[in-house]
Amino acid sequence: MNRVRRLFSDGVAYEPLDDSAEVDAGEHVHDQERAPPRFSRLEYSVFFLLGVSMLWAWNMFLAASTYFYSRFESDEWTATHYQPSILTVSTLTNLGTVYTFARIQKRVSYPWRITLSLLVNCFVFTLLAFSTIALKDISVRAYFGFLMVMVFGASFAAGLNQNGVFAYVSGYGREEYTQAIMGGQGVAGVLPCIAQIVSVLAVPKVSSDGQGRDGMQGSSSKSAFIYFFTATGVSVLTLLAFLYLLRNRPNPKQKATDEDEDTPLADRTDDKAVSLWTLFKKLRYLSLAVFVCLQVTMMFFPVYTSRILSVNDPASSRMYDTTVFIPLGFLFWNIGDLGGRLAVAYPGFSLAHRPRLAFILTVARVIFVPLYLLCNIDGKGAAVKSDFFYLFVVQLLFGATNGYLASSCMMGASVWVSADEREAAGGFMSMMLIAGLAAGSFLSFIVAS
Repeated sequence: MNRVRRLFSDGVAYEPLDDSAEVDAGEHVHDQERAPPRFSRLEYSVFFLLGVSMLWAWNMFLAASTYFYSRFESDEWTATHYQPSILTVSTLTNLGTVYTFARIQKRVSYPWRITLSLLVNCFVFTLLAFSTIALKDISVRAYFGFLMVMVFGASFAAGLNQNGVFAYVSGYGREEYTQAIMGGQGVAGVLPCIAQIVSVLAVPKVSSDGQGRDGMQGSSSKSAFIYFFTATGVSVLTLLAFLYLLRNRPNPKQKATDEDEDTPLADRTDDKAVSLWTLFKKLRYLSLAVFVCLQVTMMFFPVYTSRILSVNDPASSRMYDTTVFIPLGFLFWNIGDLGGRLAVAYPGFSLAHRPRLAFILTVARVIFVPLYLLCNIDGKGAAVKSDFFYLFVVQLLFGATNGYLASSCMMGASVWVSADEREAAGGFMSMMLIAGLAAGSFLSFIVAS
């Protein structure tokens, strides 16, 4: 029994650091003795918006998949491989960017990284928006090359943004702000799903003759322009909000000395550089937990959600049609994910202070795999003939556990390290999160085969 208790408890060897108790030879006395900064709804809102923009851009690629297919359908190889190509370029670029900047802790300020990422997003998605008009007549392979360059740019911006935001927010020393980022990411997953379902239901079914096809392509082009330009608008709004935050409260932490009073801590270099291995030893359970959580999610969620169909007759309602039911599956998962991310906002409900339990629960999420196999995969029949079971039991709960566990892990980054290591810890945890996404994405090819 004692062994079981030790498994679920976090012993002395792995306990959160109290800033007021850990002072290194007087070097950080001023940092350590001060109380945590006050909570601000304005700051919470800005970080929430940063979370939305962090994933909004990528969701625009998913929402425009029908448009990309209409551009590539005349070339069999490109139409077949454009989605895996997007996935490969995105994950490799994102992971490489996060890893590189996780090692660069002093030379480039975190606010600069965030600002640059938002500017790159604005540039990339403005180009994509106007490409729906200006590049309509170029060859399939030329547009494919253009798209890969845009994916590279957006993924570089996403990696830079995640590294900068999670490191910067850790400097505030408030778990609520990290939860705001994770909640914003959840919203970025829900809204595009709703927009996709509404756009499908708003357009009546058309015949498959040439005129109908031309009409659909024109509508798809207009929708893609709106999607991409919306991403630009979200990035611009977020950039303005972040610059306002820097102007009104440039220093996320308490001042270390009177001489540094006017210098943003995120721009100073007095925080010690911390090796990734040192951070891993301090955050081993939380970092492994967020890695496993995202790996399990990406291995199974996209594959099965895109293949599971309704058990009801599509002729009885458009909601059971593939074009609506599959986005509905994505929507329920994202609603659960958002709910899990928001749940950790309640005091004491997060597992940030119980890293071992968080790790055990992330591994236990593989129990959802046999639940997926009970559903109507590829229309071959379901062991449990119920859309309610699929949407509410499988999708909603799988999404909720993802949002809850991932948010708990990210919130714990600032709990288990000293104050001068928080920003490096935030960057390290974002790297582990992206690594989990990348590993799961590559393994999903095995699951799909």
